[in-house]
Parts: sequence; structure tokens; C-alpha cells
Amino acid sequence: MGAKSEVKRRERGVPPLEPPPSFESEMSAFLAWAQLEKGLARNTIVSYEADLIQCATNLFEQGVENWKAVRLEHLSHWLASLTEDAYAVSSLSRKLSAVRMLAKYLQGEGILKEDFTELMTNPKKRRHLPGCLTIEETERFLCAPDLNTPLGKRDRALFELMYGSGLRVSEICVIPMTAIDPEEGIARVFGKGSKERVVPVGRHACEAIRNYLHGGRPNLVKDGTGGELFLSMRGKGISRKTVWVLVKNYARKAGIEKNVSPHGLRHSFATHLLMGGADVRAVQEMLGHADVGTTQIYTQVEAERLLDEHANFHPLSQSAG
Repeated sequence: MGAKSEVKRRERGVPPLEPPPSFESEMSAFLAWAQLEKGLARNTIVSYEADLIQCATNLFEQGVENWKAVRLEHLSHWLASLTEDAYAVSSLSRKLSAVRMLAKYLQGEGILKEDFTELMTNPKKRRHLPGCLTIEETERFLCAPDLNTPLGKRDRALFELMYGSGLRVSEICVIPMTAIDPEEGIARVFGKGSKERVVPVGRHACEAIRNYLHGGRPNLVKDGTGGELFLSMRGKGISRKTVWVLVKNYARKAGIEKNVSPHGLRHSFATHLLMGGADVRAVQEMLGHADVGTTQIYTQVEAERLLDEHANFHPLSQSAG
């Protein structure tokens, strides 16, 4: 499959047709075993293959090199990203079932020492959104890039736009320069299913983007550079794996101990808006959620957090000593 076809599939929110090469051999051996030895139906094999490709692609974007390097937190991030994209619990359970069977197979073959799915619980209606930052942590994170360098200018603009507009990592990597109007403070984004939405771009993000366009991006342009807004050091559009690595590195630099991911910036965007009193329907539109129920998860999580705070610290909630 050609690289351009793969990019178009990702822009439409369609899973890739092939896994990263470092994941492929074990996966192919497992699928052959599942069909020949376990006697699984052809339709089940096809579903498992698609689920494992989707999982492997996400793991690779997180910086995981192969199945041997997978840890529990990597799978948690993968499932969290699927939940955020409004997959049904039944779909999550099927996907996790495929990964569980693969892990047990690899352990039985001596490829894995431990089953990385052993402590994984079955998907339920999720209320926990991992990696959501506090406002103070967000400010530290956004200030971490060095604005004296082209890459620092790029990273500041990248993070300001992700947090300020709630963009998915898949959207931020392909957004063209022509989609952003820093003067008007808007961006046109093509999300899942190639659906277009217009999102506001805040003052800080607009300032960071202008700074990057004038003093950062020109230094990254090479022969053959396209119209993508955010470029790598090679002059190509930045990859999702690179964004994952950047988020991890800057979170560490900012002294944030949480397991932060690109999804965490999107979660923080939604949570902070709703905490400030934004209408859930408006937040739904900005996030590009098809179902308002997905957006309402953020309000439920925040309500539960406030109840926990009250129970732990309000004097009338404390048991008598």
C-alpha cells in the first residue's frame, strides 16, 4: 500500500491496513496459529487482525518498538484513546480479547516472559481520563519549550494549538498552514470521517503560531516540503510518534509526574472549559464528538473529583476522632 493512501486513510479515521514492521512477524504467526490450531472462524481472524493492527500502530506511536516492550500503561493509553473516540464497550472488549490471546500465545512461545495483559481489567463505561492536567500543570507544560530555537517555537505553537483548540493528534499532524487564520482566531479541521469543523484558536495559540511561522518554520523547510503547518527536522510533516515523544519529554522537563499523552492535552482542554462553565454542546462541537454522551464523560469525571475532595477535606465529612 502506498504512503499517500495510508495518509488518506488516517485522515478519514480509518485504521491502517498493515502493522508497523517490528510488530508484524509475531502477529502473522499468531493469526496463522489461531486459524489452524484454534480453529477460529475466518471472520474472527479478520476482526482480530484489524484490531491488532490498530493496537500495534498506537503502541508504535507511543514509542513502543515491538510486542516485547509493551507494558500495562501502554495498553491503558490505547484503550483510553479508543474510548475518547466513542468506541462502544463491546468493541473495546473484542479488541482487548484479541490482544489478550496474542499475549498468551507469545508467552507460550517463549517470546514474552510475562503476559502484559494479565492485570488489564475488562472495559467498562469509563469515567477516568488519564493524564488530565491541572491548570497550573498546563501552564508549566506550555512554557517548557525553548523559544530561542526553531524547534522550540514549533513545539510551543503545537502544544498551544492542541490544548487551546482540543485537536486530536491525528488532526494536528496533517493540518495545513491554510487551515489556520491567526488574525481571525479560527482553524478549519478535518476530523474523523473527513468531517470538517471550525474551532476557535485562542490568543496565546495565535501568538505562538505567528511566532513559529515567522521565526521557526522557515528554518525547517527543505526541498520537497509540503503545506503542513508543523514540520519535522527533515522538512516533512511531523509524525504522531514524534508528537507522543515530545509530549512525554516536555512533561518530564516541566516536572509533571503524571503519565501525560497527546490525548491528555485534549482531555485538559475539555475539562478546563467545562470547569469554567462552558456549555457541553459547544464543547462537543469543538471536540468533534458525534455523541454528546462522549463529551459528558468530562463533566461526570469532574463531578466525581469534587465529591472526593469534599469527602476528604470538608470538616463535616470527616469521621469523629
